[in-house]
Amino acid sequence: MKNLLTDIPGIRVGHAHDESVASGVTAVIFDKAAVASVDVRGGGPGIRDGALLEPVNTVERVDAITLSGGSAFGLEAGGGVQAWLAEQGRGFAVGDALIPIVPGAVQFDMLNGGNKKWGRFPPYRDLGYTAAAAATDGAFALGSVGAGFGATTANFKGGLGSASAVMANGVRVAAIASVNAVGSVTVGDGPWFWAAPFEENKEFGGRGLPSSFTPDMLAMRLKGGPAASSIENTTLAIVVTDAILTKPQVKRLAIIAQTGFARAIYPVHAPLDGDVVFAAATCENAIDPLYGLTELGAVAANVVARAIARGVYEANALPFAGALPSWKMRFAK
Repeated sequence: MKNLLTDIPGIRVGHAHDESVASGVTAVIFDKAAVASVDVRGGGPGIRDGALLEPVNTVERVDAITLSGGSAFGLEAGGGVQAWLAEQGRGFAVGDALIPIVPGAVQFDMLNGGNKKWGRFPPYRDLGYTAAAAATDGAFALGSVGAGFGATTANFKGGLGSASAVMANGVRVAAIASVNAVGSVTVGDGPWFWAAPFEENKEFGGRGLPSSFTPDMLAMRLKGGPAASSIENTTLAIVVTDAILTKPQVKRLAIIAQTGFARAIYPVHAPLDGDVVFAAATCENAIDPLYGLTELGAVAANVVARAIARGVYEANALPFAGALPSWKMRFAK
């Protein structure tokens, strides 16, 4: 186990980013199309093919999911991933046509210091293609990479994180998260993380929680303060399991897994966020449809919380040398 999304067999992850733009894309590719759905809790989401993922709609399986910066411009990243998949002969068959199914979501990183004067066409379609072509089923980078490259939070550099777990019945679940939250993932200004009770093997520093909570620690910290824009934020996550699930069950998994946001970010699901959780099942291992799904959701929520904290920890463990303003070393390994 690598403590990454790629601990689920048949999953590949690739990143691409542009330092001058201070933004990027992460592509999650399924070797075989996976059953998928989505849960949306933030007040300002930006989603590609979100309606398609609802249980009442026809297409059950997807070929990839894309996470991107760039606000609405970043929705084009899915087209780049789709183009790469089409070259591989992948897609939903409609007669003789193959249509790669690539949902995705975006976060707002348009005011982070990067050069967004890209001319007639934004770079996200090309970044999506590059991310898909670079996807690997092995270890992949965390922190200031891919969709998390230009991410920020209220008090620290945001970033991309991942985590995984194996249940007692052998079912695996893993998550990847790009953290660009309006709030904070730390108790006060750290070094403690809200997700500390769920941490494993000191994956984000092993600091635990403070011995007591002061009013300052519980005070709301918002990116940009009271004047924060309603669209400058968003945390995105993808949860994948190898359990055999139907589309309604995957929808329920996404709903339960979204609890991990509340365990890791303070505040969360605000009108200032576009928080989205995608869930997918590769359908390899049987699971009880009631108790088993409930337990899977509980573990998935823990994994999401860990991935969020780990993304910020990895982004701040070393000084960031990209196009964003200088960030202090806060969580040195």
